[in-house]
Amino acid sequence: MRRPLRNVLFGLVALALMGAVLASPSLATPATATDAPPVGIHKIQHIIFITQENRSFDNYFGTYPGADGIPMVNGVPTVCVPDPLTKSCVKPFLSNRDTSIGGPHGSTDAYADIDHGKMDGFVNQALVSLGCTHTTSVCGGEAPMDSMAYYNGADIPTYWAYAKYFVLSDHFFESVASWSLPSHLWQVSGWSAQCAKAADPKTCTNDIALGNSFTANTPANHNYAWTDITWLLYKNNVSWKYYVVPGKQPDCDNDSQLSCGPTLQSSSTPGIWNPLPDFADVQADHQLGNVQPINNYYQDALSGNLPQVSWIVPSREVSEHPGDPITDGMAYTASLINAVMKSPDWSSTAIFLTWDDWGGFYDHLAPPTIDKDGFGLRVPMLMISPYARIGYVDHTVLSDDSLLRFVEDDFMNSQRLNPTTDGRPDPRPYVRENYSQVGSVNSEFNFSYAQPRNGVIEPEWPKTKLIP
Repeated sequence: MRRPLRNVLFGLVALALMGAVLASPSLATPATATDAPPVGIHKIQHIIFITQENRSFDNYFGTYPGADGIPMVNGVPTVCVPDPLTKSCVKPFLSNRDTSIGGPHGSTDAYADIDHGKMDGFVNQALVSLGCTHTTSVCGGEAPMDSMAYYNGADIPTYWAYAKYFVLSDHFFESVASWSLPSHLWQVSGWSAQCAKAADPKTCTNDIALGNSFTANTPANHNYAWTDITWLLYKNNVSWKYYVVPGKQPDCDNDSQLSCGPTLQSSSTPGIWNPLPDFADVQADHQLGNVQPINNYYQDALSGNLPQVSWIVPSREVSEHPGDPITDGMAYTASLINAVMKSPDWSSTAIFLTWDDWGGFYDHLAPPTIDKDGFGLRVPMLMISPYARIGYVDHTVLSDDSLLRFVEDDFMNSQRLNPTTDGRPDPRPYVRENYSQVGSVNSEFNFSYAQPRNGVIEPEWPKTKLIP
């Protein structure tokens, strides 16, 4: 049943692979005799951010060996979350469902799920989102309980294989305690806000809720006048692209909805997963053309012409968002990573694979509170690179702020997205990259390897216990 979807989504991969056979490695820029070899972090000349949808750490890696996972004794969880409808307590349970339901995941849900560090609001918020006040076939069924589900290595073997051969972070937190749009804004700019005027950063005010943010009656929410990281990349002559999978938007425009009708997205359509076209600085420096369709990514990777910084966002069909198959998302992600591993650019690449928010799924670990906006709940993060430490579980407290810092340290001599120094003042309350509480990803690398490690090509459709 998955083959037609595979043919539609990955047909371009076969074309790109043929292009790679015909392409000469000489397309990569050669070093000259006078070039000093890069050292340390600067061995990384291509940074790729792959963002999938709506999974907590415990949902995907809660039983991964050596990770800070679901508290268990003899394989039985010792934690549970109250169900106020049945007056019972629900323990995390192993799921083999390829599609899941999850739970609500707006800013109010984040605070309710965390509940001052008790991490006990997940079932209740699912009941609230379903309008459940008494037991019915829906309210007493699997929907409210699905937020407590978790998967293991037999279900998602590709992701566990990446953890085994590269690096898994088990203390990576969403930068904001909110949903997809604030998270995607933070990924590229270190802030989530609303602006009264499209080109005036001084009119921007802090906002991590951004409810109903892309509905027709709130056009002001499209005004992103503050500075994003691409402005610094532009000023420092660092190449970048933002690749978008065309298709259906992964989630609803309204963060309070668990389901909605399809909204189409593409690289030419600003949206929740494609916010850069609405940033004033991207328009001002005439770099809208850097937002491109996903087929360009496969061509760039396999011809050795990747930009120095890349972001890749999915369509609904391959996003792993609750309601869509995990296996399709895992196949798509493997195709992205395999393309780089077969690329002339692999030897100088670091891939950061993350999920944009927790999706309403249970996580037992309370996030650190570092300011009024975050952190949000814990999500998985995998770092894949020829310089990655082998099978390393990183316990450092990290967030998307850590990844912005990595870009700034690697390519821009540690210049920060700081309104006092970046040439575009805005009223953002934080420069998170400078926080001592925000850890560094540098410990995940071993730059002393004699040679960059080879890639590990994973099958797009591995054997799995997931059931459609």
